[in-house]
Amino acid sequence: MRTANRAAPITMAANPVSFAIHAQETSVLDGTDEFAILERIVRQHARFVFKVAYGVLRNSHDAEDVVQEVSLRVHRTGTRGVRDLPAWLAIIAFRLAIDRKRKPQGLDMAEFDFAVSAPDAEHVAMHRQQMDRVHRLIAALPEDLRYPLVLSALEELNSRQIGDVLGIPESSVRGRISRARQILKEKLAVTETKR
Repeated sequence: MRTANRAAPITMAANPVSFAIHAQETSVLDGTDEFAILERIVRQHARFVFKVAYGVLRNSHDAEDVVQEVSLRVHRTGTRGVRDLPAWLAIIAFRLAIDRKRKPQGLDMAEFDFAVSAPDAEHVAMHRQQMDRVHRLIAALPEDLRYPLVLSALEELNSRQIGDVLGIPESSVRGRISRARQILKEKLAVTETKR
């Protein structure tokens, strides 16, 4: 077993690769080989799990807590019998994030900043307005449409994985994503004509 003589902790948002569970924090693991494998899995997928949790919670501190809980569950239960590890981790993270969610919150699209060539003040202001508009429109979508869209577009899960996470058929996932995109397209067109 390793000793935990490390520097001050770095938050998941700042450095997700540094996140790991130490051997003394779990009593289920017997062999160091198994512990090393699970630690590698946690490190490899920490950013992905964080993104899934953050996609629901829109709060980095709460998302970090979900990542820690997912990591503890991985260490407690192991991964035997898991066929699609990212989908399994996404299911756990998504469900924990939904459980943790206290009130509806919108998406923070600021971190998905689009590249702008020659950013002058006018373009920056227009870009911010456009991002705020998209943010509000996505946040206004019903949850049954918003979650599949977020998991698809931002978390880059496929339809089968999203279906596993949400507990709905793959065909329903595709339909909900299509409907969400159509609603966003219509609402963006309406807001553009008002300008």
